[in-house]
Amino acid sequence: MKQQWILNEITAPLLYWYQGAARDLPWRRDPTPYHVWISEIMLQQTRVEAVKGYYERFLDAFPTVDALAAADDDRLNKVWQGLGYYSRARNLKKAAVTLVRDFGGALPADHSALLSLPGIGAYTAGAIGSIAFGLPTPAVDGNVLRVVTRLCADDSDIMKQTTKDDVTAALAAVYPQTPEEAAMMTQALMELGATVCVPNGTPHCSECPLAHLCQAHAAQTEMQYPNKPPKKGRTVTDKTVFLLRCGDRYAIRRRPMTGLLSGLWEFPSVDAVLDEADAAAYLREQGVVPETLARTPDAKHIFTHIEWHMRGYVVSVRDEHPSYVWADAEEIRQIYSIPSAFKAFLARL
Repeated sequence: MKQQWILNEITAPLLYWYQGAARDLPWRRDPTPYHVWISEIMLQQTRVEAVKGYYERFLDAFPTVDALAAADDDRLNKVWQGLGYYSRARNLKKAAVTLVRDFGGALPADHSALLSLPGIGAYTAGAIGSIAFGLPTPAVDGNVLRVVTRLCADDSDIMKQTTKDDVTAALAAVYPQTPEEAAMMTQALMELGATVCVPNGTPHCSECPLAHLCQAHAAQTEMQYPNKPPKKGRTVTDKTVFLLRCGDRYAIRRRPMTGLLSGLWEFPSVDAVLDEADAAAYLREQGVVPETLARTPDAKHIFTHIEWHMRGYVVSVRDEHPSYVWADAEEIRQIYSIPSAFKAFLARL
């Protein structure tokens, strides 16, 4: 790691700053291993403010590893609904099953054992290890990479695994060895990246406890770091979504058990933009006879690498086609996990 001497100097000022600057977050009030694990998985790809309510509801529904391991899949997805990246929820349950079977229902205080669990990579293992167990295991995510590369004016590509490995090793060399300080170090680095050395916009260098060490700040080149290649453009998929209505009940179906949004529920759709005539013809091909058909406003949903551009129709039908599950609006909202990709159509029930 370039400029290792800088990292050798960060611990004392960073920990002192954190004790006065740490935000009051629910998972910090009772940092048991289970709570730390759930919060860290939720915080992947999701803003802190969005996670707070979900975290409390999740723990109400699944207060222990054993409860999570025994969770009904549909209930788990429903509790997770709106957080996105549903594979995180599936991996939580898979890991809980493993913990019950192989670890007595408790997360292990061992970095290698944590890495063996579904859905737990190097960052999450480092976070659980340090915050919950006081191990000197850095947790290197985008926030930490940004802080370190600015401190050291390091232009290494942060999307490369070698850069992440180098930063992890460099931090491990300066991590406190006492459990309390190791836990605080991980959270302080996270906090600094989230609130001061921010990801979008100008960093708040006047508030930074490490500004006197920061090589990018000294050269006034903060915005040149971190170095990462430009994002690839998203693939656009056109869809037509059908709100099939029979009386006060609507048709839904489960998505395939593999791929995007696997195992969740959706309104019937087809990967094409259909006008009214083509939409009616398509439905008849599926064995659904439309009585009335009315177009809804178009909608768009953005995933990480894909955009859905959606046209919608509310379609009245006489009979409930057996290919679908039929439920009223309240049942759909309360029982079935409809992903947020379809929220514009869910709002029209």
